[in-house]
Amino acid sequence: MLVASASAATPAGDVATWTVFEASISTTKAYARPFADVEVDAIFEKGDARWRVPAFWSGGGTWKVRFAPPEAGEYGYRFVANDAANTDLHAPARTFMAKPAAGENPLLRCGFLRVAADARHFEHADGTPFLWLGDTWWKGLCKRIDTAGFEALCADRAAKGFNVVQIVCGPYPDENMLEARWENEAGMPYTTLDFSVANPAYFDAADARIEMLVAHGIVPAIVGGWGRPQAGGQSTINQVGLDGFKRHWRHLIARYGALPVVWILGGEASDGNGPWAELAEYVRATDPYRHPLTYHAPGDPRSSIRAGNERFDFDMVAIGHDGLNTANETLRLMRASLAQKPARPVLCGEACYERHMQTNFEDMQRHLFWTLMLSGAAGHTYGAAGVWQASVDGDPGITPIYDFTTWREGMAFPGSAQLGLAKELLEELPWHRMQPHPEWVDGGAFAAGIAGELVVAYLPKRGIYDWSGFRVLTLDPDARYEAFWFDPASGRRFPIGTVSGEANWSTPSVPSPQDWVLVMRRG
Repeated sequence: MLVASASAATPAGDVATWTVFEASISTTKAYARPFADVEVDAIFEKGDARWRVPAFWSGGGTWKVRFAPPEAGEYGYRFVANDAANTDLHAPARTFMAKPAAGENPLLRCGFLRVAADARHFEHADGTPFLWLGDTWWKGLCKRIDTAGFEALCADRAAKGFNVVQIVCGPYPDENMLEARWENEAGMPYTTLDFSVANPAYFDAADARIEMLVAHGIVPAIVGGWGRPQAGGQSTINQVGLDGFKRHWRHLIARYGALPVVWILGGEASDGNGPWAELAEYVRATDPYRHPLTYHAPGDPRSSIRAGNERFDFDMVAIGHDGLNTANETLRLMRASLAQKPARPVLCGEACYERHMQTNFEDMQRHLFWTLMLSGAAGHTYGAAGVWQASVDGDPGITPIYDFTTWREGMAFPGSAQLGLAKELLEELPWHRMQPHPEWVDGGAFAAGIAGELVVAYLPKRGIYDWSGFRVLTLDPDARYEAFWFDPASGRRFPIGTVSGEANWSTPSVPSPQDWVLVMRRG
């Protein structure tokens, strides 16, 4: 992923836009706490544009900076440091060239993600719509998944259409501070509770995994750490301290900000368990790319962190795993977020992981995806037992034990493939222009679409022996639609034929008693 590099004394070659240019600078001066006490930045310039990019301490007397040029042309850069007396860390300006992006990876061809102008979905920097389909690998940076296993999981999810992975780089959920389960093959990320002493080798190993995601076309949605109180009643941010969490986030931005990432400030963060609002302000001020920022809300995302909520770019609802109760409450919270001002994209970031404690099978995964997407969600994040906690035989990755599903078993659960089929269908349609229209259908169905052009409706699973359909209301009387049933479990399509725009059209009986998707496109 690091396609060009340079030191303060050696110029770099060309680098493609949206890929990583890396440069380093070194000093012979010894510092007692280089990670905590020395801040090095690089100032990049092109014309009137200017980026102040934090560098990270990479061990010894060396700091590195990573930068992703957003357009072709010549860039100048120079290093500066908070130790003004150390001239080693204030190198003269150098230049490098960026050439136009090439290749098939949309993350590197189309650019970083941003919120689209309608404030309801995401798009790349070049305006290409981005339909978020995420997976949950909270503990995916630990050593329970080796490099080959991580590669296999990336390949599986990419083949199924997933393009986001939510992954923690910091304090894990359900674990105490500096617990041995944090380790990767290079040890712990930090060796002091206040995060003042970092282990660069840990993050070097993490780099390889984060870059592996990008190479597979998957956006790393990086969580800075879990927020809820641990044993003893103290949240992670209160144990580390705000200054320590700021150091941690500066480090994450320096290492991964030049990649097509999304930031999740904290898991289950709220005003009641730490100074997350102040941390959000710091992250926003430090990130030169202004990557989309959210937090994993343990309730209403507009009020769990109330002060400074305007710093977040989209809302993430994440409330639990209690089957239809969770599904219905997630839908309620999402609709409440969509009704608030300012408008933002909204999506489910955690609900009803597949087979979590032997519950929430694939039909629940389909129900969540389709009911939320047709109600206005900008995307959806799935999760599977075994995968989210990186469970392996001999260590299920959590105490108390939820179940003994391993990540390899969870990887193969059918819900993940079925959500991939759902995303594939929506991407055949102008999904980013669709709006929720519950008034278009009756009979307990959900609907969205484009007036006079497209209707997509979902009929949730009901009781057995029920083949009845529903009515589609207020169709354009002058239009004719080509319609088909879509089986969300298998991807099979069952043509209905041409439907004239009668005001109240009753669908034919569904092909079998299960959940179904109806697609009607104007001919």
